[in-house]
Amino acid sequence: MLVALAQESRLRILRRLLREFPAGLPAGRIAEAVGCAPSTLSFHLGHLERTGLVRSQRRAQSILYAAVPETLGHLTAFLTEECCGGRPELCGVAPTVPACAVRAPSPVET
Repeated sequence: MLVALAQESRLRILRRLLREFPAGLPAGRIAEAVGCAPSTLSFHLGHLERTGLVRSQRRAQSILYAAVPETLGHLTAFLTEECCGGRPELCGVAPTVPACAVRAPSPVET
């Protein structure tokens, strides 16, 4: 997931889809919004889908792409736990980190 998000075009695509959540967008509108050629966009959307950050759904004759915020939440929780040891303030993470990302310290750690 981090590799997928490290690429500028994919990050722009995901940000755009998060703004349109939950409705999603067809590929043509995404391409216009992020300034990507259709063939390049298809490659990036495929990569984002394989990582679980985006899902596609056929509606009539269109395919709509939508962000999967739960996947980002899992990634944030993982990074908070692994990087910060469950203490988001150590990493400068705002206190709005999901409760599932923060664990109580064990008696040994206090």
